[in-house]
Amino acid sequence: MREETSFNEEEQIQRTRTPQKGEVLGVVDQMLGAGRMKVRCTDGKERICSVPGKFKRKLWIKMGMVVLVEPWEIKGDERGNIIYRYSRAQTKWLIDNGYMTL
Repeated sequence: MREETSFNEEEQIQRTRTPQKGEVLGVVDQMLGAGRMKVRCTDGKERICSVPGKFKRKLWIKMGMVVLVEPWEIKGDERGNIIYRYSRAQTKWLIDNGYMTL
């Protein structure tokens, strides 16, 4: 059973989603309630983000998790949507490959 877990972690690392154009990485700083979170992004801005309806049941997010944020077109410096949540193994891979610093 232990071997399967390590295999799954390697598989997750190989399939790690990297930020595309218009997306930034961030760390959840605070849960605000009503499905909103304060996220500290890698571009130096703090955004109030929410999880879109189509992801609400799939993405369970806690404080300290690394997430992928898509800033809004209007008020993009203040608001955004969380579109992906990274596992611990994926977070380690992002840090090791220079996508993010903590």
